[in-house]
Amino acid sequence: MIIHTIGRRKRSLARIYLTYGNGKIIINSKDYKKYFIKNINIKILYPFQIINNNKFDIFIKVCGGGFNGQAEAIRLAITRALCKLDIKNRNVLKSKGLLTRDSREVERKKFGQKKARKKFQFSKR
Repeated sequence: MIIHTIGRRKRSLARIYLTYGNGKIIINSKDYKKYFIKNINIKILYPFQIINNNKFDIFIKVCGGGFNGQAEAIRLAITRALCKLDIKNRNVLKSKGLLTRDSREVERKKFGQKKARKKFQFSKR
C-alpha cells in the first residue's frame, strides 16, 4: 500500500510516497542525512517521534525554496500521510500543531519602491 501526499511551505513543494518498510528515507534520490544538515533532519523525523513508529520507507521529491522551507514542507506531507494511514494519529499530531499549513509567503516587490514595503528616501529639497 502506497500513500501519496503533498506538503507546501513558502516556495517549497514536497511530494512523498509512504510505504511500510524499515525506515529508509530518500529525498531526490539521496539519503536524507546527506541531503539536509543535522538540525534540519530533526524537523523531518518529528512526526515519527510523536507516534513512536518509524517502520516506513519514504520516497520524497521536493523542489523550490530553501532547506528550511523544504524540510517543513516534507514534515507536513509526512504528517498528512500518517493521518491517512491511521485516523488515531490525527488527534495527537493536530495537538502538536503539525497539521496546520503555514501560509506565510514573501510579499512581492512593488514598482517605485525599494522592496515590498520599503520606499526610496524622500528628499524635500
